[in-house]
Amino acid sequence: MLNRCAVIVRPAQPYIDWAASLPDADEDIVPDPDGEQTVYLLPDLADDGDIDEMIADAFGIIFESELEAWCIDEATWPKPRTLAMFKEWFMIEVHSIIHDLAADPLVDDDDE
Repeated sequence: MLNRCAVIVRPAQPYIDWAASLPDADEDIVPDPDGEQTVYLLPDLADDGDIDEMIADAFGIIFESELEAWCIDEATWPKPRTLAMFKEWFMIEVHSIIHDLAADPLVDDDDE
């Protein structure tokens, strides 16, 4: 079991509307709340306790990552991006038990 909790953010209607409003948007292709999502690992809840505080600390990085996944042009990103906006734009799931069943060691591609 890993000493992390997993956070999954699923697009809510404001994010979907933003994606659909982009200049090169295809009205038939929008973010899918039921599709595959990025999983973000945060410190273990047993270590740091309050998930709301951890999300408040990490929301900026997660928000930018989600925006960049859909459009790399930062000029199209909403400003200012607040925690309240993040909670409106995304449905947040927290999973506190993570089992690593892979035989290979964890590798961070950013470290290579």
